[in-house]
Amino acid sequence: MSSSLLTNSAAMTALQTLRSVSDSLKTTENRISTGQRVSTASDNAAYWSIATSMRSDNAALSAISDSLGLSAATVDTEYTALGSVIGDKNSGLTKLQALLVEAKTAGIDRTKIQADITQIQQDMNLKANSATFNGINWLSINTSATTLATPATFNLVSSYSRVGGTPTIGSITVTTANFALYTTGGASTTGILDTQTAGVSVANMTIGTLTDSATDQTTLDGYIAQVTAAINSVASAAANLGAVKNRIATNTEFVKTLMDSVDRGVGQLVDADMNAESTRLQALQTQQQLGVQALSIANQNSQSILSLFRNG
Repeated sequence: MSSSLLTNSAAMTALQTLRSVSDSLKTTENRISTGQRVSTASDNAAYWSIATSMRSDNAALSAISDSLGLSAATVDTEYTALGSVIGDKNSGLTKLQALLVEAKTAGIDRTKIQADITQIQQDMNLKANSATFNGINWLSINTSATTLATPATFNLVSSYSRVGGTPTIGSITVTTANFALYTTGGASTTGILDTQTAGVSVANMTIGTLTDSATDQTTLDGYIAQVTAAINSVASAAANLGAVKNRIATNTEFVKTLMDSVDRGVGQLVDADMNAESTRLQALQTQQQLGVQALSIANQNSQSILSLFRNG
């Protein structure tokens, strides 16, 4: 093989090999440091674009999860209040019904029973007014035609999806009139407890002046029927809210699972296989060392030529 002072082919070949190994080593070190094989668009434009969109979707899903948490708290507040208004043998509509049945007893002091009824009526109103979360109350609503009016419906954001470039936001619609116990601001009261029949509602009925007469006994029967109907209506409203609670809980779990699935999908696209990268790093470091040695050997050729001239 001929030797040239102007062109050291062996050194050039060794240098090219060393440069290639250094580039590969830089790529591998970047993957190990970031944990990703596609960290920028230049690594793989298609995968990077898909991963970026999926991360954006996951951010939207995270917002949906937060919204569902807020909705769950709101519904739970209203549901708890409805259950308290229904009450038991010691409180609420259940106790009120029992008191009215007791009031049908001949000769009983109905003024004392009325004292208990008044307390129950005030307690139910207090509970309805207190069922407020984040400024929202579905049990005591304003039906006036002003900006203060309670919205007729509330849309509880429950899902997010994207097909192509079109996002879709799903929601659970709640109609406030279905849960209203008391209403204010309207021409007439339309709540479950303040709707009047012949001027009397569960919220304002009194029995202190009633007697044992047949007419008053009939009036008591009407009151009992009115309270029984209210119990059924409040129970139905609570059942509807219970169904909404379950739906929110199911959607919450689904969104969390979906977020995990998207994270795994992004990982499969862009995450580096650390076992493979570690093995590759060791191999490249060895190749780099060998390349440096090969370049050193190639550069010694010129020194060998000089020694020929010295010997001459």
